[in-house]
Amino acid sequence: MSHFTFKAKKPTGEIYTGERDAADRFELYRLIRESGEEIVSVQEKSASKGLHINISFGGILNRVKVSDKINFARNLGLMLDAGLALSRAISVLERQTKSQGLKKVLNDLMENINKGTTFSDSLAKHPKVFPPIFISMVHAGEQSGTLSESLKSVASQMDSSYTLTKRIKGAMIYPAVIVTVMITIGVLMMIFVVPTLLKTFVDFGAALPPATQFLLNISNIFQQYGIVVLVLLAAAGATLWWWHKKDSGKKVMHMIILKAPILGPLAHEVNAARTARTLASLLASGVEVVESVTITAEVVQNVYFRRVLKEAEEAIKKGDLMSKIFAAHDKLYPAFFAEMLAVGEETGRIAEMLLNVAHYYEEDVDLKTKDMSTVIEPVLIVMIGAAVGFFAVAMIQPMYSLVDVIH
Repeated sequence: MSHFTFKAKKPTGEIYTGERDAADRFELYRLIRESGEEIVSVQEKSASKGLHINISFGGILNRVKVSDKINFARNLGLMLDAGLALSRAISVLERQTKSQGLKKVLNDLMENINKGTTFSDSLAKHPKVFPPIFISMVHAGEQSGTLSESLKSVASQMDSSYTLTKRIKGAMIYPAVIVTVMITIGVLMMIFVVPTLLKTFVDFGAALPPATQFLLNISNIFQQYGIVVLVLLAAAGATLWWWHKKDSGKKVMHMIILKAPILGPLAHEVNAARTARTLASLLASGVEVVESVTITAEVVQNVYFRRVLKEAEEAIKKGDLMSKIFAAHDKLYPAFFAEMLAVGEETGRIAEMLLNVAHYYEEDVDLKTKDMSTVIEPVLIVMIGAAVGFFAVAMIQPMYSLVDVIH
């Protein structure tokens, strides 16, 4: 459970401040809406700083893989389709899973369900394990009597999102490994190889060209202040990591990504695909439109795309069309996205249209990530060639001066 402070607006228009415990902010939104009021702002209160051991199922997040959650949702949906009772199906999955973290969560789910708690409320007690989209789609499935279909749908949505993320990471691993190896070899050469070679030239009094002198200066820095350099680099890396978690850092980093030559177009399509699939899955499961947009804004990671979704949420509350908001932000969301959404609003088939949009952009991202290696490989070869060429020239040039000195 988390403790929240919030501002809410009563039906009379009066705004007040309150505090309340809830599993997460989405449950808080639901509870306040059920009382006929509207949330204006929410802030989660930090846990007390006293010395204590927090033993909770929320702490096992890192032990439950996304693939385990996907398999759980998919298999549970199939077992419910086969006619098994919910608690029995979860019991079977608990005995079957090899993940100790998921096993503990499933045990807790069974206990709550046997006490009469609904499945969605039981899931909401583990907000660190089950994301809001999972809980909301299960809740909608319970309300409509289509729980098995909702579970299959959430499994499909999570699987598509997980696959998309893996494709992006897979495309970036190759260049990251090459660059890391290049830097490591360069540093080792500066520390162990370059000083020995350059000492020979200096001892003979050979004139050092600018390129060679540059290598000598770099080598001296690593030899004399190596530890200081490593500490400064580590501190800079830690500071950058801390800053990119802040709102100001996210705005800068996300804008850089969107403006980058190769990553920019890819980031636009990834966020468009994630928005379309998440919205389509939620709406198809029967989740109300405003709540669907709210959850989608939490799923989408880029702050600029999230801002558009927040605008769309406010527009829907006022009775406006979502498509108008997306069309006004065509530099972020492609025009195709807004057009398909508009068609869906006109025909009453928003979920179907958005699912088509998701398929389109996911396939496009798949093709582009496969082509990225073709584009990046020659760039890396040029970089390696330039580095090796510079080093070779810097080492060979002084040899001519050395021959003149010897003669």
